[in-house]
Amino acid sequence: MARTDAFTGLSEFLAVADRGGFRSAAAELGVTPAAVSQAIRALEKRIGLPLFQRTTRRVSLTEAGMKLLASLKPAAAQIVDSLDALGDLRASPAGLLRLSVPRMAISLVIEPLLPDFHRAYPEIQVEVDVDDAAIDLTAARFDAGIRVGEFVDQDMVAVKITPDIHWSVIGSPAYFALHGRPNRPEDLINHTCIRFRFPTSRQIYRWEFERDRREFSFEPRGPFIVNDSALQISLALAGVGLAYSSNLAVASELAGGRLERVLERFLPKTPGLFLYFPARSQTQPKLRVFIDAARAMMKRRRVEFLKSA
Repeated sequence: MARTDAFTGLSEFLAVADRGGFRSAAAELGVTPAAVSQAIRALEKRIGLPLFQRTTRRVSLTEAGMKLLASLKPAAAQIVDSLDALGDLRASPAGLLRLSVPRMAISLVIEPLLPDFHRAYPEIQVEVDVDDAAIDLTAARFDAGIRVGEFVDQDMVAVKITPDIHWSVIGSPAYFALHGRPNRPEDLINHTCIRFRFPTSRQIYRWEFERDRREFSFEPRGPFIVNDSALQISLALAGVGLAYSSNLAVASELAGGRLERVLERFLPKTPGLFLYFPARSQTQPKLRVFIDAARAMMKRRRVEFLKSA
């Protein structure tokens, strides 16, 4: 009787657990959903326990599945790191680099960086997952992420890739012509505000200000609540209300006069965007060259960023 490989079905198991479904796991692995389902059934038969609970609407892990996933994830990450470390022996780094980034990083970092990076390292595949929510890099199997500095966990290695962020209350010229300009944060009670709900915590963001070196916050009021920063800026451009955003995210709109800042003397400055990753990941050649490319890009664009601050 042929001996079953101990690793058979584990890739499919990890993909289904990560993606939450057989179709999305099959798309990730480049196989059919039937092939993934067959591999999972064979694995469950070999183990003697069900790993997933399947309904017409969702796929979830059983107790046995959760226990297996907790053991496999660190082991799988270590295997990937070991294979990536062999890149030191290659003439050029290679492999798949998975990044989790917020929307504001697309125009600031990803779009200007990726074309030159690909030309320099054509054997590295880059997968960019755009999500403003907080992400567990290890659990979601990302190599690195980009986030505002204050939202990066302290146990991560962080590399600064933009200057500090100057926060802004912004509106269109048409809005200010119709409603006037607030002179103090307290004046916002008489203005329409476009509110932002955090995707993960589901809390409404309180706009932050400073006065006489003291910090305070304001809960905005208005008919619009969004959980997408790009939509928030789009609504501000449409003149329906004021938004709270970073100067980096609206640099081109401010420079072109399509948006204007108010309450500048009351607005805080915070650390900018950081590329962050677990300490063990920084030995990967594909990530090291990406870090170098991000640092080089920041140096090239420093003047541009500072002009928009």
